[in-house]
Amino acid sequence: MKRLTKKQMWIFAVGQLGWSILGGIINTWLVTFYLPTSSDISAGAVQFIKPGLIILGFLTILGLITAISRIFDAVTDPLIASLSDRSKNKRGRRIPFMQYSAIPFAVVTVLLFCAPVNDISGINVAWISIFIVLFYLFMTMYCTPYNALISEFGKTQEDRMYISTAISLTYFAGTLLAYTPFLFAGVLRSAVDYNWSYRICFIILAVVALVAMLLPTFLLKEKEFVDTEPTNANMFRSLASTFKNKDFRTFVGSDLMYWIGLTLFQTGLPFFVKVSMELDEFFVTVFMGAMTFLSACFYPFVSKMVRKFGKKKLTIAGFLGLALAYLVTAMINIIPLPGMVYGVLICVIAAFPMALLGIIPQSIVADVAEAEGVTTGENREGMFFAARTFSMKLGQSIAMLAFTSLAIIGTTQNLNSNDITASSLGLMIVAFAAVAFCVLGAVILMFYNEKKVMKTIAKKEDSEFLAAVGTDDAEENKQ
Repeated sequence: MKRLTKKQMWIFAVGQLGWSILGGIINTWLVTFYLPTSSDISAGAVQFIKPGLIILGFLTILGLITAISRIFDAVTDPLIASLSDRSKNKRGRRIPFMQYSAIPFAVVTVLLFCAPVNDISGINVAWISIFIVLFYLFMTMYCTPYNALISEFGKTQEDRMYISTAISLTYFAGTLLAYTPFLFAGVLRSAVDYNWSYRICFIILAVVALVAMLLPTFLLKEKEFVDTEPTNANMFRSLASTFKNKDFRTFVGSDLMYWIGLTLFQTGLPFFVKVSMELDEFFVTVFMGAMTFLSACFYPFVSKMVRKFGKKKLTIAGFLGLALAYLVTAMINIIPLPGMVYGVLICVIAAFPMALLGIIPQSIVADVAEAEGVTTGENREGMFFAARTFSMKLGQSIAMLAFTSLAIIGTTQNLNSNDITASSLGLMIVAFAAVAFCVLGAVILMFYNEKKVMKTIAKKEDSEFLAAVGTDDAEENKQ
């Protein structure tokens, strides 16, 4: 079978740009749009749903809707993975799913922000509930098969690392594009109202995302690069077999800690900037952009470092590097330094770990999935990546709930307000919690048997990567 050229790998990576734009829109704007603060309302924002922490005193209506949709998402992840793994479509197991889901994925993202009643209404609650479920359904239909192709397109370790690097860059680019309404919505308000100023931005971004998602489905013919027999295992058997893999369980446990720690920090960044550093919210975008740019500068070196040190050691180093960045964040209200100094320190320290953790984990999942296929003869790449995606979503959900509870420690929260009253004490606790999760992730990953996995899948082209982890027959015999 053919190997992808570098150009074709970048065409594949453009698909990641598309879905990361749509995912970024929801992650960045859903809460901001539907839970406007008092200042947003003064600027013209409409309250479409009842505000405040009115569900059991700690959850908003939107929070409950999102939590329920995540439960639905937990079911669809393995379901779509199983359908994709078992597909006998003549065009391949993955590309058809991606092609059929791209248009509804983009359309639903926009419709999610078009609640029909311009006031607080139960109809709006129903509208949001339906379209958030559809959003996650079509996201899973595109992303799960897409991620499975990382393993199938990456025929050598060099190819796999190159693909992981490319999609990591397009992921960050898509996430940054999702922030652009911060810059352009205000300009549009001279012609349209507050809500439509954002909707227009979302429509433009959705069109860009749609073109990006469809591009690899038309330009890459899966069957030319992948010759894999569909698995016959049903969803439950496939999922159970996936989690019987000890190395995968170890990775997922570590990965869950990473996503909790990362999301705690990313969710808290606007509050760290405004409350702890006492800087204008404009610097949120500045610091995020700076971290992304500096991180991208390290990308060309990651694959070379993997050849020398292996993936496991570098991922652990990434965990510890992020923990250091979060520790510096926790020190903001302990060691008196100008907020700008802390901002620069955090950007510089976090950049390299972000590069490591943005590239290597996807490649590790691909390694474990291929090793399982070699060992068992079952090609369940889709299920492995679905399980990894679920760990990401679970980690993000846990972090979002934890942040709301931790950030308000030391304050009196108005349950009828959408304004989160974050305190310096609460934010310091959030930062220390992020440190703890990253350190725990590093500890868990120490139990991942990289040597066994690499020896199982190694090809002659992978000699450098195999040499980086060495061999330990005694350890392998214990497995």
